[in-house]
Parts: sequence; structure tokens; C-alpha cells
Amino acid sequence: MDQLFGTDGIRGHAGQFPLDERTVGIIGASLARLFRQRLGRDPKFVCGRDTRESGSRIEAALRTGIAAEGATCRSAGVITTPGVAYLTREFGLDAGIVISASHNPYEDNGIKIFLPSGTKLDEAAERQIEADIFDERLPSKTDIPEAAADDEAFFHLAYTSHLNEAANEIKLNHYRLVIDCANGAASEFVPAVFNRFGGGVVVINNAPDGRNINRDCGSLHLEALCERVVAEKADIGIAFDGDADRALFVDETGKVVDGDATLWIMARCLKDRGKLANSTVVATVMSNIGLELAFKSNDINLMRTSVGDKYVLEKLVETGSEIGGEQSGHIIFPERSLVGDGMMTALLLLGAISERGVSLSGAVEGFTAYPQTLLNVKVARKQPFGEVPAIADAARAVEAELEGEGRLLLRYSGTENLARVMIEGKDQGSIEAQARRIADVIDASLN
Repeated sequence: MDQLFGTDGIRGHAGQFPLDERTVGIIGASLARLFRQRLGRDPKFVCGRDTRESGSRIEAALRTGIAAEGATCRSAGVITTPGVAYLTREFGLDAGIVISASHNPYEDNGIKIFLPSGTKLDEAAERQIEADIFDERLPSKTDIPEAAADDEAFFHLAYTSHLNEAANEIKLNHYRLVIDCANGAASEFVPAVFNRFGGGVVVINNAPDGRNINRDCGSLHLEALCERVVAEKADIGIAFDGDADRALFVDETGKVVDGDATLWIMARCLKDRGKLANSTVVATVMSNIGLELAFKSNDINLMRTSVGDKYVLEKLVETGSEIGGEQSGHIIFPERSLVGDGMMTALLLLGAISERGVSLSGAVEGFTAYPQTLLNVKVARKQPFGEVPAIADAARAVEAELEGEGRLLLRYSGTENLARVMIEGKDQGSIEAQARRIADVIDASLN
């Protein structure tokens, strides 16, 4: 049976399988049955969506399926992914359901499910829902109760208050900010949370129309934000993605501060406070070797996982560590939440640099990202690299050349017949030549 759940739930083209209304209704019904079986009672859910035009249709179909099996699902309307995770825990609900495709274009959408702990649905549950989808196990009824009229306003106030409570704990300077909402779920919340900064806030891309989410804006398209920060003589630029579970930053010079740099700033802040458990930070295999070397010089261990916040979270919980994340700006602070929250990350970063009394560029000092190159190679088959002598030999030769001052990563795409060759090192020309050598060997060996 094909698997529909990836590391971030189910995603696809809105209106097409598995995000057509019939299949979404099956997902809702399956979810209700699954939780009733586990809990021994009718479950209670909350759902929220980002600003895509397909979101309300998918939500309606999902809630129809849930209601048809006797469960209830309250709607939080348009809200961030971490907002749904917070509401699930805060109000004792059995699961939170997010309708979003995060940083993808508006034509896509998705469904991801959080438990009250903030962790995502377990694999056994995902397989059961997939089985119901492929068996076309339809809901028994098609009626749906109206959402309580005050649910959205109530939930929005609760989540905004949660963020403002965190902001109240932070001693803040008067920063002038430019904030890019990606025409997404953060658009309503940003003014209510960030207008407390005395230096002034310029909010851009906060007029969602259902189709402009992530379009030439937000954390995937930082060029305009960089220019605006310089033009406004702002201290910091902040960019969210469509569902605001990640944040990237721009310093006062217009330079991008990515997730690696954010980990660097926040880990040092936690260490200074004596709160960096195990002196360990969790990141993925894609984090730059420059971060690893910078941490090493500060007696901080960088622990790597596979790509995906799911794996970062698993390692954070396993090791009891206090911070983890990805280059993309998805940062998790387990003491706050087991879900990455872009707005919370922004508040905590502002607090960290304010505490040190430095600019954002000053806070990044000590971390220098190494040059990186990435090549994709089409392959006919995905044979483990170590089982192909020519590839293994080429990889060992390059690793010897890097001599501990660079890094080679070979992996296959999870969705395409592609091998990915990533090399980091001190010299751009050298690593590009090394990557091409390995790519040629892969092409000759696997095609």
C-alpha cells in the first residue's frame, strides 16, 4: 500500500486525491474512529487553516467526516500551525488538525495532526488512516453541526495572549522592525504581538487573498525584505512562512540570518543563562559545518538528525536537550513547546540580543558559514552508496581531501529518483570540483 503521510502529514494538490472532498471526509471519519477506539469515548478536536483559498473547503469536508462518526471538531479559523498545537494542549483537546501546506504555493494544501503533547500522529495511526482511505471507508453520515460563533475569536485571543505572555517575560529594547507575513496565517497576529516594540513596526505581505500566500514573499523569498530593512533603516527584518512555524531574519545591514545562525545565537544565550541542557544542540544533516565548528569552540555539542522537524523533535525528547532546529528557520524550544513557532522564535531572539545589548549582526559574530554546493544526479535505481565500490571509493577520497575542515553528505531524494551530493568546505571552487567528481561516478554507476 502506498504511504500518503510524509514527515509533515499529508500534502498534495488541493482538490485532487488525497485532498479531494470525498477522501478528506474519509480522513476525518477515520480519525474520529481511531481516537474513539483509543480513548473509549467520543473525541474532541480543534482545527485551523492557513490562508489558501482551498482551506475552508478542506476544513468543511474534514469536519463533516468527523461529525459523521459522532466526534466534535471546533474551528479556530485562520491560525498558525503552532497556534493549533498550543490550543490543543491548553484546552485539553484530543488532537489538533492543521490544514496547510506551509511554504508551498497556494495550489497545494495538506493535513497534519498534533497530539496534546505537540508531537505528531504516530505511525500506526497514519497507517490505519491510509488503510481506510484506500478501502474507501466512507463516513456513516453527512451532517455537520455549525461551529460555535465565538470559537474563532476565542481561540485567536487565547493564542495571542500566550505569545504576549512570552513577550512580557523579555526585556526588550526599542527595535525598529520590518515583518513579512508571507500573506499567510501570521497576518492577523503580528500586529497584536509585535506593536509593543517602541521603535516601530512595518508589516508587509499581510493582505492574503487566498492565492498570494508565499508568492514572492516570506521566508522563501527574502530579497524584498532585505531591501526594505535597509530602506527603512530598521534594526531587524523577520520573515515567516505561510503557516508561521518557522522564521528567518535579516540584520541591519540587509544580510540574511538563517536557522543555523539563529541556533548559534539562542544556544549561546541559553548557555550564558545556565540553561543549555547537556551543552547540546540538535540540528539536521543539512546544518552547515561552520555551525558545528563554532559550537565546538564554545564547548557545545552539535547532534545531527535526518532532515525534518519530526526527527529533530525525537532527538530533543530522547536527549532532554533544550534547543534544536533546521536551516529553514524551524526552531524548537521544548521548554516552550514541542512544535516550532516562528513568532515565538522571533520574540526569543529579540530578547536574546536585547539581553546582550548587541545588534543582530553582532550576535551572529563567531559563526561563519562555510561555502556549500549541492548537485542532484538522476539515477535509475537507489542502491545504498556504500554497496557501490566506485561511489564509496570516490566519497572516501573526497573526505580525505576535506581533512576535517569540510563535510560530504550523500543522500537520495525521498520523492524522486535523484541522488543528492552536498559538500561544504573552505573554498567554493574546490568543493564544486569535488562534487562534480562524485556526481560523475554516481551517474556512471547507477544509470
